Amino acid sequence: MAELAAALRPALLRLSRAVRSQRVDVSVSLACLSALGTLRKHGPMSAGDLAAFERVQPPSITRVLASLEQRGLVRREAHPSDKRQAIIVISDAGQELLAAERRSSNAWLARRLAELTPTERALVRDVIPVLDKLAEL
Repeated sequence: MAELAAALRPALLRLSRAVRSQRVDVSVSLACLSALGTLRKHGPMSAGDLAAFERVQPPSITRVLASLEQRGLVRREAHPSDKRQAIIVISDAGQELLAAERRSSNAWLARRLAELTPTERALVRDVIPVLDKLAEL
């Protein structure tokens, strides 16, 4: 298993780095994009809940949210049941940024996949569920 892990890890890192290099707006940090993605996937939530989803400490999510708010990518709204708290909501601009990032990455990946043989593309398709399983926390 150690040999397989040692071979897989660098390949995954190189692929991940290559996909991330296809960024639309490099002025928005990867931490900010991750937080936006979490909000898109799970919906509005408190800053504390977002920190938990992102597996970061509250001071870190505070900095991320300040950057996102400054850019108009998220907004704070009153919590429906606890007026002392706010919930973080992704804005239309945040949704569009995520969509643009996805389009750019998907286009790059589609071009690279087109360079593979049909057999190689079938292998990639077959391994996706396995990679998803490895990524589950």
